[in-house]
Amino acid sequence: MAPILLNCMGNDHNEYIKQHVQVKNPYLDTMEEDILYHFSLSTKTHNLPEMFGDIKFVCVGGSANRMKAFAQFIHQELELPGNPEEIIDICEGTDRYSMYKVGPVLSISHGMGVPSISIMLHELIKLLHHAQCRDVVLFRLGTSGGVGLAPGTVVITDKAVDYSFRPQFEQVVLGKVITRSTELDEGVANELLQCSSELQNIPTVIGNTMCTHDFYEGQGRLDGALCSFSHAEKVEYLRKAYEAGVRNIEMESTVFAAMCRVCGLKGIFLTKCTILQVELLYPLISLRQYWSLKTYVVQNR
Repeated sequence: MAPILLNCMGNDHNEYIKQHVQVKNPYLDTMEEDILYHFSLSTKTHNLPEMFGDIKFVCVGGSANRMKAFAQFIHQELELPGNPEEIIDICEGTDRYSMYKVGPVLSISHGMGVPSISIMLHELIKLLHHAQCRDVVLFRLGTSGGVGLAPGTVVITDKAVDYSFRPQFEQVVLGKVITRSTELDEGVANELLQCSSELQNIPTVIGNTMCTHDFYEGQGRLDGALCSFSHAEKVEYLRKAYEAGVRNIEMESTVFAAMCRVCGLKGIFLTKCTILQVELLYPLISLRQYWSLKTYVVQNR
């Protein structure tokens, strides 16, 4: 794991981000204390540079249990001292997110959907800024619905797109719509694709990832409590998505890409497809198969 992560940073480290993590809020400098409410951390009560100053990689994912399992996996891969089963949740003072630090790697859960990951990203970016971290790479790891891909395929996101397949994220601020670009670093994506060739039995592609507002209707599922479209309409929409370069669907990619881009962070979006969306009335796999694949995702990151 460690050599692959380092190789994905490119051949010339000097081309990478040389400055501290940026924040785009002039009011932070005037605050006596910055409280990271949902992490149960603060600039006044915690020495953030001492706790987090050596962080180089941040890996985020939806599930608290999966991110703990990922942290334990990284602990073993880096051959760190101590028992990986005894790693401590830094955010144990709150029930919103979980956070584990293993060497230079931070593993954090973000919940489901744009609002949940957005809150986490605001506090994470401020944390990295206060800790005076440099050259940090953010990875979003998780699962998604594949568009024209077999279950188990890993998608490296080229661009995060909205429901109209546009590479942008719209944020309503004080009644006005702010539009931010969601394009991710093409060079890093190609580096990761090259790294993936060293891994056996894990098919990997580069493609666009579509972000939706919910798990059911927004993703064209026919098994929710509400359904306002026909099977034929679903297939036609997903066909257009595929033609626009969309290879998977999830619920966090646009805000992740937009915030990383604005704050000068290298953001990498990696998801494994658990179901095939195109031309299906219901997922192809059973509930037992679904959870088996979730476990497989954690063990093969």
